[in-house]
Amino acid sequence: MRYKRKRFYTWNNDLAYLVGLLTSDGCLIGDGRHIALTSKDIDIIQMTQTILHKEHLKIGTKIGQFKTSTYQFQFADAALYDFLILAGITPAKSKTIQSVNLPDEYYFAFLRGYFDGDGTIYGYIDPRWNKSYMYYTSFASASPNFLVWLDGQNARLIGTSPGKIQSKTRVHTLTYAKKNSRLIFHAMYHNRPAYKLTRKYDKFMDFITSDSCGKITPVRASGGMVDTHA
Repeated sequence: MRYKRKRFYTWNNDLAYLVGLLTSDGCLIGDGRHIALTSKDIDIIQMTQTILHKEHLKIGTKIGQFKTSTYQFQFADAALYDFLILAGITPAKSKTIQSVNLPDEYYFAFLRGYFDGDGTIYGYIDPRWNKSYMYYTSFASASPNFLVWLDGQNARLIGTSPGKIQSKTRVHTLTYAKKNSRLIFHAMYHNRPAYKLTRKYDKFMDFITSDSCGKITPVRASGGMVDTHA
């Protein structure tokens, strides 16, 4: 019997956020049952536990290839495993993922999850104009086709103009400049979501509130200008 008890997953905003995290930093083990999530942010692991009601399970640690310590959460959930397969997330997905099959109404939550896993916001003061901040939102993936899909979804559902996809040896990036970044910020955070990586939200907010040309009313302001990558 595949499931010890009858259990089904259906799309909602919290699950869509989790799917975004798993698309970026998750791994489906080949046994058809176990799922692993690795992150340097303990908050991401703890939010995953809360969404899945698995707070009782152990969080592990491991040392990455650059001698950095990361958190790892591995658990068995055949029903979620099957749900992810149907959504287009497969074992060894990093270079092969093409898209994620989810309803449009949950896309913003999914994008926020993916941003918290493999996204960044960075910028600087442009010396050509007084008090002008240039900032960029970037998403990374080992699959360029996935970034093409992500760019298309952002254009269709958020109204962004085409982003810039750059191909590198091991990872590809999809980058948006300031105007599109404001649209993405509003889409991801407009409904005051319960689940988000606070350090990235705060940094994004710093850029939005420091930009005198910004058109989006912020949810709240925090801290000063930061110019390092998230």
